[in-house]
Amino acid sequence: MASLATVVDTWRAVVATDSRSAKIVQLADCLRRIEPAEIELAVHYLAGELPQGKIGVGYTALQEALAAAASAGQSRLTLSDVDQCLSELLATRGSGSARRRAQLLTELFAQASAAEQEFLLRLLVGELRAGALAGVMLEAIAEAAQLTAATVRRAAMYAPDLGALARAALGGGEEALAAFQLQTLHPVEPMLAQTALDVDSAFERLGATVAFEWKVDGARIQLHRRGTDIRIFSRSSNEVTASLPELVELAQTLSAEELVLDGEAIALDATGRPRPFQVTMRRFGRRLEVEAQRRQLPLHAYFFDCLRLGADSLAACAARTRWEALVSVVPPANQIPRLVTADLEEARHFYGAALAAGHEGVMAKSLEAAYEAGSRGFSWLKIKHAHTLDLVVLAAEWGHGRRTGWLSNLHLGARSDAGFVMLGKTFKGLTDALLQWQTQQLLEREIRRDSMTVYVRPELVVEIAFNDIQASAQYPGGLALRFARVKRYRSDKSAAQADTIDTVRSLYQAQTGGDQG
Repeated sequence: MASLATVVDTWRAVVATDSRSAKIVQLADCLRRIEPAEIELAVHYLAGELPQGKIGVGYTALQEALAAAASAGQSRLTLSDVDQCLSELLATRGSGSARRRAQLLTELFAQASAAEQEFLLRLLVGELRAGALAGVMLEAIAEAAQLTAATVRRAAMYAPDLGALARAALGGGEEALAAFQLQTLHPVEPMLAQTALDVDSAFERLGATVAFEWKVDGARIQLHRRGTDIRIFSRSSNEVTASLPELVELAQTLSAEELVLDGEAIALDATGRPRPFQVTMRRFGRRLEVEAQRRQLPLHAYFFDCLRLGADSLAACAARTRWEALVSVVPPANQIPRLVTADLEEARHFYGAALAAGHEGVMAKSLEAAYEAGSRGFSWLKIKHAHTLDLVVLAAEWGHGRRTGWLSNLHLGARSDAGFVMLGKTFKGLTDALLQWQTQQLLEREIRRDSMTVYVRPELVVEIAFNDIQASAQYPGGLALRFARVKRYRSDKSAAQADTIDTVRSLYQAQTGGDQG
């Protein structure tokens, strides 16, 4: 049985280095030493995840259990020991459950060394995500299994999680990974976009001929159909079929018996202009009074990609092929407005028309690229009138004056291979209602605090508008946002879908015409 100490030692080595290649080597070496039966647990823990999901234990309860465990023990915990304890914690309910859960946690900490106690505390409060994020772990799995990174990345698009992916790769190699395929009625993570400053830079990055599409400010949806079985999933893979009957009815009219479509659902006003994102989101997740909501707030679907048609998965096909498949089954009114052009002025005009229609801007897409589920690739670029980034809240400071008692000044971070890189702070753009909601949400995610600041699990994604990016010695990434302000919280996005520090660096270089610093 694999010891917890093996994983903890690897985690400490990974967070101690900034070198991506060193992280991959360290993780791969660890995976090779783990027994096949526990490889999934090792990968989950190194990625800062619990196979059980949330186990409902707060930071205070964890601190009390750690204190009750007295001094640290010897390193004798196995990964299976930890998993068994957490599963029992999750299953403990009813009368006397609080005392039993506290006892289980105390016993767990009492068997752990000091380093293991720190690791477990961070793992259980969700603060361990700086250990190994998905991109690094994918390459480590490829290295450990002696497979190409491309092979592992393709399988990762359809594997249920990183643990299952690692078990297949190390246990069965390429043949086992080939079993992971796009399946109708099972959602895949959506492909995401990088950011471009303008239409001109999109041509520079994507080539002579580019597909431009309206970027509508709606809710991402994935529509699956197999015969009469129709299911609709949100950006975060939650099923929302029951909330969207008009989209189910649309799917029933399509000629294909089996298909998977990617698109956006958006509420439009009587003139066809988009309503605010928050208005569209009122329709999602509702199970009561759905028909009344439908009458008051009907949704329109725009589809822009076809991942499966009939027996054929199209995800690996070129974008132009997937669009041809989409056009063959989706009526024109539900196809995203699209322009394929090599003419800069024509593209600029299309961009202006999208803005004039009330939309955010345009997407620019390579005609040759495959669909990279869950990836923020360079073959899709978003071009918006206002510069925005989707960032993760790392902490918040208590407000002053009329904001006393509310968490106000947000610490903002972009994703990196080592966790999250802070880009600055902002308290601008927050209404009283948003301050109240924000304070409640952040306190529920608290992991520690000092006199002024509450540090939180990096889970909430906030869309930040800003004027430009500047070099800064104040923050570890060397960059900061100027005049940052909150546009909205993105309840439809997870932290794994936030923008990366590489995206921020690319924007800075495009803005300055040179390298950082």
